[in-house]
Amino acid sequence: MIKTRGLTKTFTKGKSTVEAVRGVDIDVREGELVALLGPNGAGKSTTLRMLTTLLAPTSGTAHVAGFSITDDRDAVRRRIGYVGQGSGAGNNQRVRDELVTQGLCYGLTKAASRERAEELIEALDLGEFAGRSVSTLSGGQRRRLDIALGLVHRPPLLFLDEPTTGMDPQSRANLWEHILRMRRETGTTIVLTTHYLEEADSMAERVVVIDKGTVIADDTAAALKNELASDLVVVTVADAYAATRTAEVAERIASVRDVTVAGSSVRVRSHRGDTTIPELLRETEAVGVRVSAVELSRPTLDDVFLGLTGRSLRETQTVA
Repeated sequence: MIKTRGLTKTFTKGKSTVEAVRGVDIDVREGELVALLGPNGAGKSTTLRMLTTLLAPTSGTAHVAGFSITDDRDAVRRRIGYVGQGSGAGNNQRVRDELVTQGLCYGLTKAASRERAEELIEALDLGEFAGRSVSTLSGGQRRRLDIALGLVHRPPLLFLDEPTTGMDPQSRANLWEHILRMRRETGTTIVLTTHYLEEADSMAERVVVIDKGTVIADDTAAALKNELASDLVVVTVADAYAATRTAEVAERIASVRDVTVAGSSVRVRSHRGDTTIPELLRETEAVGVRVSAVELSRPTLDDVFLGLTGRSLRETQTVA
């Protein structure tokens, strides 16, 4: 559905040159849900704008839904839906009218546009306010309308750029329920950008991490966390001496990657924390150390980003 090779974008302002995207290679198969992650300024939004034909690349190639983004822009646009960060609907228009007008813009007849509008109103639970003006809708309702607008022409590929930013947790969950249900029913391929790492972790089948204009990781969330981060086991013992003895035991366990001691606590990074804990408890008991508490924490995608770049993705978003 998407294939890019050596995709670049350079901006020039006066005598300054900024390489926003530096040779990005991405493959997305039909039916996948792929998340693009990266800090602000990493190049993911520029990449998305190129893939949706809103920005011409400086070099490289990209085919989207089977067509070149430079040679067949109209063909690409007919086959994609794009939900940007801002609302795509006019404030003074009614919900149903906006959907019908969108259908007409894509060449549907009036009858077909009305029929498709009603289908989407039902599918995205817009019926209660279909006759209301857009300006009266809540943030979650507007986003559902935005997604409906992006799906009017039944595109095989949907781009979602920060679809739940600014929404409360309940509205976010509700929106994702609608998105995932429609994906199951239609098989739509989805490319997502989000600052909510838990969304990418739980929703996406693959995660592509972009930083400084290049792809630095591309795999399932589970594989990235297993390879680039690790489970954290925190063991609390009686005193510093017992902690040192525990650390010595932990370092001999095959699944352990790293061990640090802080007072009476031992922090153990492990590929398999669930199997490390029983072995660690057996070995500490064997050397006469009594463990008073054990805590297991699973790695997050932010841990992955921290391991890749030395920075927390959450911190870069906050600063930005």
